[in-house]
Amino acid sequence: MIIETALKRTPLFPIYKKHGAKVINFGGWELPVHFSSILEEHEAVRKEAGLFDVSHMGEVLVTGKNAESYINYLVTNDVTKLSINQALYTAMCYPDSGTVDDLLVYKLANEKYLLVINAANIKKDVEWMEQHVRGEVTLQNMSGDIAQLAIQGPKAEVILQKLTETDLKKISFFHFAQHVNLNGIADVLVSRTGYTGEDGFELYLPADKVEALWEKLLKEGKENGLKPCGLGARDTLRFEARLALYGQELTSDISPLEAGIGFAVKTNKESHFIGKDILIAQKEGGIKRKLVGVEITGRGIPRNGYKVFTNDGKEIGFITSGTHSPSLKKNLGLALISAEHTEIGTKLKVDIRNKMVDGIIVKAPFYTKKL
Repeated sequence: MIIETALKRTPLFPIYKKHGAKVINFGGWELPVHFSSILEEHEAVRKEAGLFDVSHMGEVLVTGKNAESYINYLVTNDVTKLSINQALYTAMCYPDSGTVDDLLVYKLANEKYLLVINAANIKKDVEWMEQHVRGEVTLQNMSGDIAQLAIQGPKAEVILQKLTETDLKKISFFHFAQHVNLNGIADVLVSRTGYTGEDGFELYLPADKVEALWEKLLKEGKENGLKPCGLGARDTLRFEARLALYGQELTSDISPLEAGIGFAVKTNKESHFIGKDILIAQKEGGIKRKLVGVEITGRGIPRNGYKVFTNDGKEIGFITSGTHSPSLKKNLGLALISAEHTEIGTKLKVDIRNKMVDGIIVKAPFYTKKL
């Protein structure tokens, strides 16, 4: 149930205002940038827990005798390694190795998979999948029927456990349980995944049930510090953890290897996949651009698209994402730059509003979860 207006709306849109949301246009969707403040919500996820409406994400059900081999042809990771109730992060590439999208693949059963794709790419991705169907495969775009919530943070498990008899400790990272009963909502897929660098879960359920679950989670989680969170904190959290954002770290002009997600590119898998030949050449010959962390030592915040230069003024790349890090209290960026300039400690300059500002290459991710 996507609410169609000039901007698309998720099933939770009617209750945003009740919770104090500031709503913005995000890729054609009317979504909350924050409910209280980005900083407050960011800190809630790092220290306690936050609840996100991510129902704008797309879901495509792939079924049929050739579902596995078909998906394995579409994506860079190796789908044949998946067990039932296991998820996989991967990318789809164009033949030239540029990225169509990054996505999650859930193996629901033999010959049955759920692909979770980025909201802004739903139309493009579904068309790409349809153009490349091989064998006995059925595609169903379920994006309008499935809602998604993400509960993230060190207290996420404690809060969610209050709503179910399913033992959540048994769901390991990148695994999931199907048909979980959460407070009487009987058909929820509970996945131990997320986009914040913290422990947590992503919950997939029928769109008409999501409002009840949202309200129940906020009520039960209040004593544990659970806060509703918007896209602002989602972005600062994923940025600190160096998780790629499609449209910034990944684009049709940036390969998964350049973007630093080589762990999701299995060029040694037996079957062919789209973009494989170029990705093999990139691996063997070395990529010409790499994604690195940048700390601004001068004044200013690096933003997407700002140009990066060597100390002596040679242009070497650009910022893909940047912000003032709430956790580290520093102005940080991710930059895609020429490979020969990527050693940690290298000094550089970033053109911030027509001023050449000093920076230095630093280790990324900037933040890692405290165990």
